[in-house]
Amino acid sequence: MSAALLAVVVFGVLYDALDWLIQRWSDGLGWIGETFGIGMLDYVFMHHAFLVGGLIAVMAPLIGTFLVHRQLALIGDALAHTAFAGVAVGLFVNAAFGTGISPYITAVVVAMIAALAIELISEVTDAYNDVSMAIVLSTGFALGAVLISINTGGLAVGINQYLFGNLATVSRENVIILVVLFVVVTLVVSLTYKQLLYVTFDETAARVAGLRVPWYNRVMSMLTAMVVVGAMQIMGVILVAAMLVVPVAGAAQFARSFREALLASVVLAQIAVLVGITLSYQYEATAGGTIVLVAVAIYIGAVLVGKIQSRQATAEETRSIPDEELAD
Repeated sequence: MSAALLAVVVFGVLYDALDWLIQRWSDGLGWIGETFGIGMLDYVFMHHAFLVGGLIAVMAPLIGTFLVHRQLALIGDALAHTAFAGVAVGLFVNAAFGTGISPYITAVVVAMIAALAIELISEVTDAYNDVSMAIVLSTGFALGAVLISINTGGLAVGINQYLFGNLATVSRENVIILVVLFVVVTLVVSLTYKQLLYVTFDETAARVAGLRVPWYNRVMSMLTAMVVVGAMQIMGVILVAAMLVVPVAGAAQFARSFREALLASVVLAQIAVLVGITLSYQYEATAGGTIVLVAVAIYIGAVLVGKIQSRQATAEETRSIPDEELAD
């Protein structure tokens, strides 16, 4: 059996296995909806939306926690706009040549190339990361705009779901793509967690210790690209970066360690996604915008709680100081 044939067979087996698991998930939510009278769980697209949202709520904070501590929060925006160009490439190719390639596949490829470009521009030109991100962001969005403008069909209409996200368009194929991205992202982070942590907090010491810092920077950028494309399904290009930053910022208000911040940000992201998707269904609102507004509300609540805890701790410390010391 040739390597190509073996790869096709393995891909087919994995695809069927993931399809079976997703069907079981859908059956389970359908049973819950029927048993407890939850109307929105009668629809398969809502089953897909909750699965995609739950996976995004793990992936985004997992990568976002590293990015925020490295002061690279804006890289999500840069790669999201580049992923928009990838979607435009896929739609353009399908319209021009009649192919059936998923725009999310081309978005992953283009976004990962852009992630490498950001790192290479910084390394080769000694430019700051924000400069390289601005260049890639502008290039990606310009490419997408050009491809849309020169297409003779209805590409501009089809692009709206990618710009703003849409619960109803999350297909079984897109869910499978996201599950694969989720497995890759979580596996790579698990295997390189200590190295990524070292590079995040002390890049100079990591170099001295013999770590290949540029390589780990590229790994982080490529993982970010995968998360951005995955989250784009329900968040849309315009709002996708929020899931990388807002839950992490909320968790930072009360977390006392990096690991605690990571876990707390995942919990906050899960709450934002579940509540946001439910509200968007009930009020027929845009899913991405609703999720972000809920996440921001949670962030504001976390800030208030953090301030209250800080004042209480200060008051307790003051009360513990003897009166004569206060008098002095």
